[in-house]
Amino acid sequence: MQLVDQKKVERNLSGRLSKNNIVKGIFFLCTIIGLIVLAILLYDIIRKGAGWLSPEFFQNFSSTTPEKAGIKGALIGTLWLMMTIAPIAVVLGVGTAIYMEEYSKDNWFTRFVRINISNLAGVPSVVFGLLGLTLFVRGAGIESLSLGKSVLAAALTMSLMILPVIIVSSQEAIRAVPGSIREASLGLGGTKWQTITNVVLPASIPGILTGTILALSRAIGETAPLVVIGIPTIFMKTPDDIMDRFQALPMQIYTWAKLPKEEFQYLSSAAIIVLLLILIAMNSIAIYIRNKYQKKY
Repeated sequence: MQLVDQKKVERNLSGRLSKNNIVKGIFFLCTIIGLIVLAILLYDIIRKGAGWLSPEFFQNFSSTTPEKAGIKGALIGTLWLMMTIAPIAVVLGVGTAIYMEEYSKDNWFTRFVRINISNLAGVPSVVFGLLGLTLFVRGAGIESLSLGKSVLAAALTMSLMILPVIIVSSQEAIRAVPGSIREASLGLGGTKWQTITNVVLPASIPGILTGTILALSRAIGETAPLVVIGIPTIFMKTPDDIMDRFQALPMQIYTWAKLPKEEFQYLSSAAIIVLLLILIAMNSIAIYIRNKYQKKY
């Protein structure tokens, strides 16, 4: 009887291992397919765009002549946009996460806010563009509140779009800090706010930073909200402050990609390379800061 039971257990174990290997193979195949497609796309972009990366490409504004076209206005406008989005989104997102995790009580209002934050993360970007057009560009019909097609209007629109991602990732990072660390700080005489600023936030920075960089990476590549709020595709001027009009790199790529002339496709690929380099630089900084704080805590 024991021999029969042992054989049955061995057959069940063998069956589970076989299923595990099949599922592992499927997942590995999916990963390989994704990497192959990514490699093909990168190769095609680099092959088409690398030859158009020149000093003039970075010094010239957009033009109807491919040989004279550049990304100066779009690149500087994108940098202005990201420098405006980052403080708005990070302060509001992390501040909301701190309140939700450290101060709020578990009641109907808190649950209502959490559900809506989760739902907003799945809203299409074009909807945020419509919201930004109504609230910020047109000032909800109040002329004195209208920001026009400025850097600030676009930054506020993009911030609304990425806030749910930053809030959720920050909440998870703060929640992951062990309660014993908080109790030790409070036991040594630290106040609630001192515990949050000196213990909880530094310990949760790796998770917060990861979510923030992912959110900003989404914002820097989004085109739909910028199209909806009416950011120009050709603008022969760089912004002097956040209330100026501007041109963004995703809009420039979108404009060049839809033009029939073949040279503009190459220009579009060159602009994509620049955008990818900016994303790599942002992620490299995030990884460095994350590793630094992981060693500390």
